[in-house]
Amino acid sequence: MMLAAVYHGPNDLRVEEVPIPEIGPGEILVKVLSASICGTDLRIWHGNHRMFPPGTVRIPGHEVVGTISQVSPEITDQAVGQRVFCAPNTGCGHCQQCITGNNNLCANYDALGVTSDGGFAEYVRIPARSVQQGNVIPVDESVDPAVAALLEPFACVVRGQNALRIQPGETVLVMGAGPIGVMHIKLAKSRGAGRVIVSEPIAERLAQAVAMGADKVVNPSSEDLSTVLRAETGGRGADVIIVAAPAHAAQEAAVQLATIGGRINLFGGLPKDRPTINLDSNLVHYKELVITGTTACSTADCWQSARIVNAGLVDLSQMISERYALGDAVTAFAAAEDRKSLKVVLQP
Repeated sequence: MMLAAVYHGPNDLRVEEVPIPEIGPGEILVKVLSASICGTDLRIWHGNHRMFPPGTVRIPGHEVVGTISQVSPEITDQAVGQRVFCAPNTGCGHCQQCITGNNNLCANYDALGVTSDGGFAEYVRIPARSVQQGNVIPVDESVDPAVAALLEPFACVVRGQNALRIQPGETVLVMGAGPIGVMHIKLAKSRGAGRVIVSEPIAERLAQAVAMGADKVVNPSSEDLSTVLRAETGGRGADVIIVAAPAHAAQEAAVQLATIGGRINLFGGLPKDRPTINLDSNLVHYKELVITGTTACSTADCWQSARIVNAGLVDLSQMISERYALGDAVTAFAAAEDRKSLKVVLQP
């Protein structure tokens, strides 16, 4: 038997003893070292995720790192004792999205901790299809397991910035300084951004943004962001804008704040009951703006994320706000929701 945090319904997360998963042909069993809590997990907890319909009993947790405990005999390229990160999204493997490397966009995807039992447990089973598609990714022993657990959200950030092609010396505006916004700050700086300006209305998060490397922070509740941005850029506006918050006003303002030829990523999805914004399309036309969006991450993005962290190019250790034992999972979920913590991790 093992300990696990099990979803039984909205706001009903129970820490209980459950059987250790048994692996089948082509599968791997991983002993969990660390699993971090993200916004998706909080939506699951509150019963707001479509993959958790009424009656679902499942172990969440999709940001997972651990050591291989058991390997099916058919597998020859993975070994017991290897430290690994488990990329959560697995596509069907044969649709147009999968064969072009975008398995995160597969219409028939599976995801660890979403469609199958995940990592808020002492052990997690990696399905055969995930193993076959390369979802088990080596992690350097020198990397803190709690940091390695952040490779999935960091891979989402990598995907978002790959679409923006940040050039050395450019001014990057990050709107929103939650965990994802902070990762965008760190990655943009590592890619040579000349100035990273951050807009965020929560004072504690503004202070965190400065500590994480932001060159200038703005509270849009008390300062005029457009005025500050013009002063910081000689009147040009931002070369790159990342809207890392699900905020209608921020998305609408991005086209105003971008320089001629600027690139914008609407990274934070809007609530499904109000998904539209008022867009001044003339600004897109006359300023020749490029507006894009990215969602989740592919397995290839996870591999790139792991290479960046394994090489020490981006240090995510400051992202860990709190660590909890698995038995304190409910307390950990509440801490992750306070909007002051960056990343909260469970350590079985």
